[in-house]
Formats: sequence, structure tokens, C-alpha cells
Amino acid sequence: MRFRHPDGSTVHLAYCTNVHPAETLDGVLAQLRDHCEPVRRRLGRDRLGIGLWLAKDAARALVTDPAALRGLRCELERRGLEVVTLNGFPYEGFGAEEVKYRVYTPDWAGPERLEHTAALARVLAGLLPEDVTEGSISTLPLAWRTAYDDERAETARTALRTLAERLDALEELTGRSIRVALEPEPGCVVETTRDAIAPLTAVGHDRIGICVDTCHLATSFEDPGTALDDLARAGVPVVKSQLSAALHAEQPHLPEVRAALAAFAEPRFLHQTRTATAAGLRGTDDLDEALAGDALPDAGPWRSHFHVPLHAAPAAPLTSTLPVLTSALTRLVGGPHPLTRHLEVETYTWQALPPELRPRGRAQLADGIAAELTLARDLLTDLGLKELP
Repeated sequence: MRFRHPDGSTVHLAYCTNVHPAETLDGVLAQLRDHCEPVRRRLGRDRLGIGLWLAKDAARALVTDPAALRGLRCELERRGLEVVTLNGFPYEGFGAEEVKYRVYTPDWAGPERLEHTAALARVLAGLLPEDVTEGSISTLPLAWRTAYDDERAETARTALRTLAERLDALEELTGRSIRVALEPEPGCVVETTRDAIAPLTAVGHDRIGICVDTCHLATSFEDPGTALDDLARAGVPVVKSQLSAALHAEQPHLPEVRAALAAFAEPRFLHQTRTATAAGLRGTDDLDEALAGDALPDAGPWRSHFHVPLHAAPAAPLTSTLPVLTSALTRLVGGPHPLTRHLEVETYTWQALPPELRPRGRAQLADGIAAELTLARDLLTDLGLKELP
């Protein structure tokens, strides 16, 4: 979906396909048929943006076989779909029964992460629509915080500088400008937007910036305005933003609130949980850890890294951090010029919701994704952007 900003530039809205597990190119092609095109039809649009997640095997197949890449591009066009952004965070296995900490490997201190991301950039350059010259890729925020020392940090910085050089060369070759964005996430070396400033300044290249995920922003109790002001002062570009909402519990000391939260503690994904205290941010690596005894102070609200559907906040006594998303979006695209032109709805946890909230079958999932995109569209038009055909 495309929108015209009042300054005349185009803002792209997509939804991320990591909600549809697929590790191979055949699986990706099936996603387009079974999920993405049905969402487009529900929205009544001739064109729908998707943020492709390409696991390592699918990316390798596309980058080594020009015919396969042309075939994917043709299939996108045939189904009324377009790609300007990729989700390069998960490397493989995102559809496994247990993902948890595995999603953070390999990290930027390992050669596989650089090679995979460079391959994604070459693929994206070949998938961009004819009238689009800029693409974006979100990626792991360096590494999970443990076992990350000065030596690994320098290796990661060197890898990002190498990537930036390859992206420069790619633009010279193709005329397509691809940028990569570290995506701050609770528990990682770069947990907050402020954490991103030092390493990105050290890399020192505008090809490498930040992806503002509004669920992660909210989970870490960051104020959107303050965060974006800090990035602007530091000269860190917002390459893309993922529109998502976290799980919010206002009174976690109450037994009924803890019982409601327990329904969201599930075995597949990690749900880092945080609370703001007078002594600073406190947290646990997972929701079940927070619920166990007194592992986390409960005098103030808790927020958990659980991407809940944008249009359907959990029932009381829980809610979502949609107001944080709205505030961030206002700053991102509501000013005289957009801070980023790539927006991506990313709710990958539909099948991890409590059983009574999960979609039953493809049709209900498509309905839910279309409803999220409709909400995002309405937020954008309320900010003065005009939806394009």
C-alpha cells in the first residue's frame, strides 16, 4: 500500500510475512498464493506491500539462480504484490515449535549473518518495483546480550562496515539503494534506541541505521518522542519502522491480572517482560519467569514482548500498547517530512495467542491481517497522508 505524504514523497505500508512460516522458495511462493493475495483482495486494493521474510535457504536459492529471482518477481506482479522491505532478523527456523533464543543466532559477530544479509540485499535489489529505487532490510540488533565481549563487538562493527561497502557497490551496479536497519529488542546488546546510537555512530555509514519496532519501544518503556529526538540529534537514520503493539498489564500484583498474563506465556517465542522502577528498568527474559514468584517487581505496570493484533487489544484486565504505536507514528510521518518511508505491520504471533483468540484457518488469519492494515491505513490518513491506488 502506498501513501502520498503532504511533502509529495511516497510512504510504503506492508505487512511482514514472518507470520507465515516458510523456509524454502517453494514455501514463499505458496505464501503469496495462500495468504498474501487473499489479504490484498480483502482490502479491495490492486496493490499490496509485503515485507518478505526469506530464510537462509530461500535467500540462497534466489541469489544463486537468476531465473528463480525473475520467477518470484513475476509471481509478485501477477498477484498484485510488491516488496520494498525485507525482514532479515530471523535466519532460519522461525516456524519451529520452539524458537526462543534461537532467533538470535547467528549474530553479527559470525560470518553467516553478514553473508545472509548481503544476499538479501542483492535479492531485494532485484525485487523492487520499477518505479522504486530504495529498499530496506531490518536485522538483528548485533547480538543477544550474553557472551558478547569487546572482541565480538569489534567483529560485528567490522562486518557492518563491510556490508555498507557492499551496499555502495550494489547501488553502483543496479541503481538501487538498499539500507539495513538494526532493530532494537529487549534482552539484546541493542535493547533500546539509545543503545543503538554508539554502535551505529562507530560504524559511521548512512547505509546502516535503525528499525523502530513500536512493540519493542513500548516494552522498554521508551517515550517515542524522546527516542526519535535522540536519534535525530545523533544523525542516526530511521530506515524503517515496524508497527506492532506489546502486551500491557496495568496492575500485575493482582491475582486476576497474573492469571490473564499466564494465558500468554507460551513455549514458542521469547516474551521479554519489563517494568519501570525508580531505580530504572527491570526485566526478565520471558513472561513465565516474570510470573514466577517475585522475579519482577509488580508495583507498577508490566509490558511483555508479545506482538498482539493491532486492531484487537486483549480483554480486560489486560490491554495493548497501541497508544505508543500511535504516538510514534505521529512523529515518524506526521511532521512536515517523514522520518522514514517504510512501514511494516509485524504481528507474527497470531498462532501463539491464547487458543480462544487464535484464527481458525487461513480465512480468519487473512481477515485479521486485513483488519490490522485497515487500522494502520486509517492512522496514516488521519495524519494527512493520502492513500494511492
